[in-house]
Amino acid sequence: MSNTLHLPVFENEQAWRGPSMAKRSDWIHELTPQEIDDLDAAVQAVEQRGIDLVELRRGDFPLGPLAKTLAKLRHDLLHGRGFFMVRGVPVHRYSRLQSCIAFFGIGLHLGDPVSQNGKGHILGHVKNLGANFSDPEIRGYQTSARLAYHTDYSDVVGLLCLQTSRAGGASSIVSSTTLWNEVVHRRPDLAEALLKPLYYTRWGEIPAGKQRYSEVPPFSPWQGRMIAFLNTRMTIMKAQAFPEVPRLTAQQLEGLDLLDELENDPELHLDMMFQPGDMQFVCNHFILHSRTAYEDWPEPERRRHLLRLWLACPEGPQLPPFMADDFQGSTASGRPNGIHPPGVPFKAPLEAE
Repeated sequence: MSNTLHLPVFENEQAWRGPSMAKRSDWIHELTPQEIDDLDAAVQAVEQRGIDLVELRRGDFPLGPLAKTLAKLRHDLLHGRGFFMVRGVPVHRYSRLQSCIAFFGIGLHLGDPVSQNGKGHILGHVKNLGANFSDPEIRGYQTSARLAYHTDYSDVVGLLCLQTSRAGGASSIVSSTTLWNEVVHRRPDLAEALLKPLYYTRWGEIPAGKQRYSEVPPFSPWQGRMIAFLNTRMTIMKAQAFPEVPRLTAQQLEGLDLLDELENDPELHLDMMFQPGDMQFVCNHFILHSRTAYEDWPEPERRRHLLRLWLACPEGPQLPPFMADDFQGSTASGRPNGIHPPGVPFKAPLEAE
């Protein structure tokens, strides 16, 4: 870690660039025949016992050698480059229930599922429901629209591809540490502004004891790493309608514009196309993720469909205290708690709803 005008610059595993990462394959793990056999056995055991996914625990889903592979990948995810992909989950021969069990069970070897929305969904579905993204109550993952680079409200977000689109829909990720380094290099005055809190609407999905908006800086240096959080511009601008929320400064707006420019720079981000059976896991504290717009199939049964997990990871990186306490509330292990309004029970739906 070096210093420019007293602003830290980070030279660590989290500070990668897309083109160089695209030349590497150490972030991709292809399941071996033995690992697939272990996964099949675990899925079959859960299905035969009729365990509800909400009640499923890591001990219910032993994975043999695959568990050791996931332990290494978990370290890379939480303390290294911040992401990985696993290929070869046999969704082509799994039923919907079996695919959900497989994904959920693998997720349990990485962390604890937390709610992704006000409905208490701990298993989510990223699918075009024909909704209009201009509707402020509609989330981008329910449409085929391009999604801006952002982070989610958990340690980790995971996706399993069940079906692909007709065209488009590439996943794109970028190192938030590299973004910070670039801002410091180009505009240290804007880097200063991006250390100050931004305010985000909670869209009415308000955890116990919290306000209708959250307050969190885009970048927070902490114990030798840069911890990032940045949700969409729409979420920020919606909060600006609240009279109690401070107005954005000119420097904050200029800083957000610079981040938009950097995120979309092909010299920084990494693109990847999912195939059925691909799983991607991303650490929100080190990575921003997005998706290009896509054209879906006309037949509803063929449409692009991903399963999604948000995970709280007890072994995750050290975080500034506000990331769990003031921001989202914390799990029993002290990690960010997703989106969980009081009194809403957890659900793991097998279909998008």
